[in-house]
Amino acid sequence: MKSNTNFYKWELLIWLWLAFFFNQADRQIFNILLPLIKIDLQLTDVQLGLISSLFILVIGIFIPIAGVVGDMFSKKRIIWISVLFWSIATLLTGASTGLIHLILFRSIAVGGGEAFYAPSANALIGEYHKKTRALAMSVHQTSLYAGVILSGTLGGLIAQWYGWKFAFYIFGGTGIVLAALLAWRIKSVQLINTVSTNHVGAGFIKEAVLALFKKPTAILLGIAFACLVFVNVAYLTWMPTFLHEKFKLSIVEAGFSSMFYHHIFAFAGVIFGGWCSDKFALKSSGNRLIIQSVGLLLGAPFIFAMGQAQSASYTYVMLAAFGFCRGIYEANTYTTLFSVIEPQYRSTSVGIISMFAFITGAIAPVLLGYLKPGMGLSNGLSSLSTAYLIGGVLILVALIKFYKRDVISTNPQEL
Repeated sequence: MKSNTNFYKWELLIWLWLAFFFNQADRQIFNILLPLIKIDLQLTDVQLGLISSLFILVIGIFIPIAGVVGDMFSKKRIIWISVLFWSIATLLTGASTGLIHLILFRSIAVGGGEAFYAPSANALIGEYHKKTRALAMSVHQTSLYAGVILSGTLGGLIAQWYGWKFAFYIFGGTGIVLAALLAWRIKSVQLINTVSTNHVGAGFIKEAVLALFKKPTAILLGIAFACLVFVNVAYLTWMPTFLHEKFKLSIVEAGFSSMFYHHIFAFAGVIFGGWCSDKFALKSSGNRLIIQSVGLLLGAPFIFAMGQAQSASYTYVMLAAFGFCRGIYEANTYTTLFSVIEPQYRSTSVGIISMFAFITGAIAPVLLGYLKPGMGLSNGLSSLSTAYLIGGVLILVALIKFYKRDVISTNPQEL
């Protein structure tokens, strides 16, 4: 029985990797195609930023609900239904003919569907992977980078050949097929249930919320995560447009270059960060927080230089360095949080932390869109480095002042 579980925890990771791959590909394809959508539907920069901001805001609103649902009900069912819902909405996005349609199908429907994936998926990985938790979550995180790279390359090519609408049809239709496969495969396996029936009730939400807010470490980690999301959302939304307008790259070139260099090095960074995290955590689990903080603090100067670059080549180098540092941080995003949160409350905690992060991140696209005519995208993107500095410092504060106490009160075996 144990050998079956050991085998399936890696098989499960493959299925979740594919699901998260399309989660991010469907999310990013809109940003890649912004210039074409803007021209075809005659939208302004502020309107485009509003669509992206509402998308992130919807995720922020729904994700705490998704977290509670993930702790109280079947995670496997939530995952495949989530994939099905956002894939249908992605397909319908291709039928949009105006701002209202994009807000309805893209911002609300896709955003709402994607919100239900992460809490259940990450909690499920945490249930199966103990000693290999950071590595497993790092591998899962690589699908984000792969999904963004593919959407930048394939999405741009499809749009160039057949129009931007057809790109949404392809990605949405493929996601529907994947949802069916997930429903078949994950459903057929007996999953680990960490929540007892005693926890399912009116008092569960209160217990889960208190489990999070009684831990200063978790709160500071959540704020640091919000700093990262703010930067990521702004970068993903506006970098293709930045390269297209500043260096006169085609839609395909801008889509590929804005995503490839950054995410291929983030791929390497997250694997490196996960390996370092599991290795050095054998000496002290607090080393995971040091690795997170280093990732943000080292990444800040590269973000600043990225916005100020005067050549496309130099921009790519800064994108790569920024991506590697981002990956080092993201290898430990939930690993450190789970160290101070009881297993039965982890999905809810991911939901609450993510809500704050995505609501904060929702400000970024429309803010940069508003500042773009006067401040310019170069200065706007460079200013994002401040968020990385703040996040890195907060993680160190959590480690020095609160971490040991919070771990002892929750999971003393983690020390």
